Amino acid sequence: MIRPMTTKDSVHVQQIARKTWSSTYEGIIPEAIQNDFIDKSYSTAMMQKRMEKTNVLIVECDNEPIGFANFTKEDDDGDSELTAMYILPSHQKIGHGAELFDAILSMLKNARQLFVYVDGQNLIGRSFYEKQGFKLVDIFDEYFEGHPVETAQYVYYINQPALV
Repeated sequence: MIRPMTTKDSVHVQQIARKTWSSTYEGIIPEAIQNDFIDKSYSTAMMQKRMEKTNVLIVECDNEPIGFANFTKEDDDGDSELTAMYILPSHQKIGHGAELFDAILSMLKNARQLFVYVDGQNLIGRSFYEKQGFKLVDIFDEYFEGHPVETAQYVYYINQPALV
């Protein structure tokens, strides 16, 4: 089941983010940087702001939250950004991510494009987005919390006019 996040879900979202990051970025991003990022980005206050200013969906399995997605409302140009999408490692590759992605698209009825930024070494994430139909736009170097990373930018075209 997929539903909007409630305040009660904050602790679950924090745990999902921490477990997923730990599994995904082991050996890629130092653990201390991961922990600092999760502590700041998924604090109770930050989760409240996310619920107020963006869309946050929870995916459940057996009435337990096992994943979530956070994405912006479409702007005046019809763009939206998928800022976070995590499924617990124990529940990956069985359709929950695709189901969550479909729910995101159903909420972006007026959007034209959905952008996502993925660590270049996150092969699981990149493969998932490519399988959903995202197209690679760019790869660039940047710093994440002071740590050098390679970032891949993807776009998913939602409501594009047909080419004549």
